[in-house]
Amino acid sequence: MASIEETPSRLLVAIGGNATHPENIRGTSDEQKDLAARTAQALLPLAQLDNELVVTHGNGPVVGKILMRQALTRTRIPPMSLDICVAHSQGGIAYLLMQAMENALREIDNPRHVACLLTQVEVDPDDPAFENPTKPVGPFFTQEQAEDLSRELGWFMKEDSGRGWRHVVPSPKPRHIVDLSLIQVLARRGTIVIAGGGGGIPVVRGPKGVRHGVEAVIDKDLTSAHMANVLGIGHMMILTAVSKVAVNFGKPNQRFLDRVTLRELKALHAEGHFPPGSMGPKVAAAIRFLEGGGERVIIGHLDEAMAALRGETGTHIVSDDG
Repeated sequence: MASIEETPSRLLVAIGGNATHPENIRGTSDEQKDLAARTAQALLPLAQLDNELVVTHGNGPVVGKILMRQALTRTRIPPMSLDICVAHSQGGIAYLLMQAMENALREIDNPRHVACLLTQVEVDPDDPAFENPTKPVGPFFTQEQAEDLSRELGWFMKEDSGRGWRHVVPSPKPRHIVDLSLIQVLARRGTIVIAGGGGGIPVVRGPKGVRHGVEAVIDKDLTSAHMANVLGIGHMMILTAVSKVAVNFGKPNQRFLDRVTLRELKALHAEGHFPPGSMGPKVAAAIRFLEGGGERVIIGHLDEAMAALRGETGTHIVSDDG
């Protein structure tokens, strides 16, 4: 594992939506501010390093609540399309993180700036995901509640890893991150950049470069991997609500992974150890990142970010020759 002496000078950190907006909160403004402050404190040791730092974040719980809010008011206020809902969640979450991180830095007299960029991400209009919704958003429901919502709102509901039923939407793969050069310029000058929130606002590109939004939610870990690869960032952290990745999860022979190679991870993934609704997308993103030229992926708990970067905890996934 890496030591503190090997701390990378360029780093992308992806924060899970459930890590910043867990299911056990109501989601009030005060709760969201408190969570942003906690996230800022967890990331503060990383922000104090002399590095280029890009932060992405999930939005699944938040965008799901935006959709539910619209469903409850649909007879009085025209609902927004899903791409605009993603933009709303991206802007709101990034605002709270930006403010909390700058506040944490100012408390220790660190002048480093934090900026958030509203990020569009191009997808293929013919991506098969549009015919097969898989991305869970919003809260969990009982089967009876899910059936009622499906009948009333036309939502596609799916059981999620034994935890309940959730609204699922199309999740096409990211093809191109719009204005990526702006992220690069800001990061190079020392600004902490928050971008690609919720996987980015899903858009398709037509003739002459004309773009328009589509009804989807892109997986933020896949967008993070793509962003890091294109920017040439060699190290990516995926911070979530667990300390390590496990195989045989929940079984008597459960085993946590400390260090694993790309080849080993792909074999475990093929054996079905990582469910699509939980660790699966993170593992898929790690594979994509390393196959795209990345050096190391760390999957760990948000509150243990610096310890994971040091190599003291977390699951460290490296290239086959790493």
